[in-house]
Amino acid sequence: MKIVCIGRNYAEHAKELGNATPSEPVFFLKPSTACTYPGHPILLPPIEGEIAYELELVVMIDGYAKDVPVSMALGMVSSFTLGLDLTARTLQNELKAKGLPWEKAKAWDGSAVIGDVELPMTSTTDLQALAIELKKNGGTVQKDTTANMLFNVQTLISYVSRYITLEPGDLLFTGTPAGVGPIAEGDVLEGFINGKRLLHATVGKR
Repeated sequence: MKIVCIGRNYAEHAKELGNATPSEPVFFLKPSTACTYPGHPILLPPIEGEIAYELELVVMIDGYAKDVPVSMALGMVSSFTLGLDLTARTLQNELKAKGLPWEKAKAWDGSAVIGDVELPMTSTTDLQALAIELKKNGGTVQKDTTANMLFNVQTLISYVSRYITLEPGDLLFTGTPAGVGPIAEGDVLEGFINGKRLLHATVGKR
């Protein structure tokens, strides 16, 4: 199982970090060891500087996808949930300034938090009409709709599959809206789709 993450897929998020709006999807990988599964706390890594939350719609891949057409891409999705793409932001900025890869800031153990609830993909599911929201300690910090993605889910699956074969069990993190910020020990994070809580995690410390 691998985790494919999309960067800069909401214009307002790209703007808040001072990044250009991409003309095609930006993606990077996290290993399976990055997963923090339901029922487990978020463990802050031994990395100096800010660790930031990024709420994202996550889709589960149900088949093998290589060069899959956009028109067939949603057939590869079995279910969906919410996830947190955790980022060592201070370290990421240092790496970007040096023109170096981001993996140290993005792929550390526990940096991909998976929602507690999976929703099945059905013939009536519209992945581009979902209201997503993140609350930190009871207050809303991110709120948007997947309609505002720069590249929709089927486009992302088709694009990634040109370069990397997607396999059953792979996770696709589809990008975060604006409002990202830091987490600290003791914080409680809750993620919602259309008002239904799908993610609940408490921040601990290694």
